[in-house]
Amino acid sequence: MTCDEWRPGPYGLDAAKGTTLAGRRSVLVVVHHLTAATRLADVVPLVEGDRRIQVVYTESPASVLRVGAGDHLRDLGGLLIPYHQAIRTSFDLAIAAGDGRLQDLHAPVLTLPHGAPPGVLVHRWAGRGPAGRRPLPGLRADAIAAGGRVIPSALAVAHESQVLQVGEVCPDALPVTFVAGDPTFDRMLAGAGRRAAYRQALGAGPDQTLVFVSSTWGPRSLLGRHDDLPLRLARELPSDRYRIVVAFHPNIWCWHGRRQVAAWFDDCRRLGVRILPPEQGWQAALVAADRLIGDHGSVTGYGAALGVPTLLAAFPDEDVMAGSAVALLGRSAPRLDQHRPLEPQIAACTPGPSAALRSRLTSRPGQAAAILRRRMYELLGLPEPPSAARVEPVAPPRPLEVVR
Repeated sequence: MTCDEWRPGPYGLDAAKGTTLAGRRSVLVVVHHLTAATRLADVVPLVEGDRRIQVVYTESPASVLRVGAGDHLRDLGGLLIPYHQAIRTSFDLAIAAGDGRLQDLHAPVLTLPHGAPPGVLVHRWAGRGPAGRRPLPGLRADAIAAGGRVIPSALAVAHESQVLQVGEVCPDALPVTFVAGDPTFDRMLAGAGRRAAYRQALGAGPDQTLVFVSSTWGPRSLLGRHDDLPLRLARELPSDRYRIVVAFHPNIWCWHGRRQVAAWFDDCRRLGVRILPPEQGWQAALVAADRLIGDHGSVTGYGAALGVPTLLAAFPDEDVMAGSAVALLGRSAPRLDQHRPLEPQIAACTPGPSAALRSRLTSRPGQAAAILRRRMYELLGLPEPPSAARVEPVAPPRPLEVVR
């Protein structure tokens, strides 16, 4: 589909021309980048099975990191329309897990976080002007309100503390801000009973220690600072006693290219390292893991909150907001010493303050599906289905094909 095309379908003025199921409410899912797409996958199933509702997808041009999001949406088989059409069509609800250009939509907008509660300040842009205050991701005043109006009709946050953050950044948005909990974390908790199946999918035997390596993106991430770590682990950890699984942030795959990233780590795959694709798998891998090596990214925080013994291979303390869950992780998790043998450090690692971390991730544990579904149906003006909202466990991981 080119940017000049107009995709006819069950929305807009001509919706009735080809409709089989008439009188549907329409929901537009706005995807800013692949990371947002994976978060929205935890929420959209709460409404898309309802035959009263038609779900439509669009890729927002607002993010420089949107590369690859459209391909992913097409692979999902979703009804995808170009953004220039989306902003010229009325919908009954729009859902987004990113920011930018949402004021262009003709629909009540529900915004969601696309990761764990924010604790890492955004990267400061290069330029000649003086340095300014560095905001938290998803909490920029100009992304919440524009033109004298608050953009979202409902702004979901995972934790009570984020309500205070919204109040500091954009107090006008407080009436639409609500605490929804964390649907991704809830799904990982729901998958705890499938741990053995997840381990089997990753090739980990019952007597093997599964080491999960996670890297966020950027030069201060684990991969940005220690791109040789997966290979070192493969060479230093005995393959009969360890299984290594690696997950890179979707931005790494989308920015550098899937083929390139896979090629860079072919040597690891040849030594038995399982590499997860950017679209799925990391949640199940955290449930399956015995040890976690990570950085300041959301995945590391989730794993530590699940109780996985965690080592930090990279952690830019200067970028972390004091008092956040990320700051607690940085204070409590030991740092991996790259100049010492890796196996003794991994073997000695013990769980950190998982309960304290969990309490800072979500104020509504296990309730996100019910809260979010209720708010979406309120915005749609429809009664909720009689059955309770289900928290579906995450699917088993599907690593990239092992190179022989």
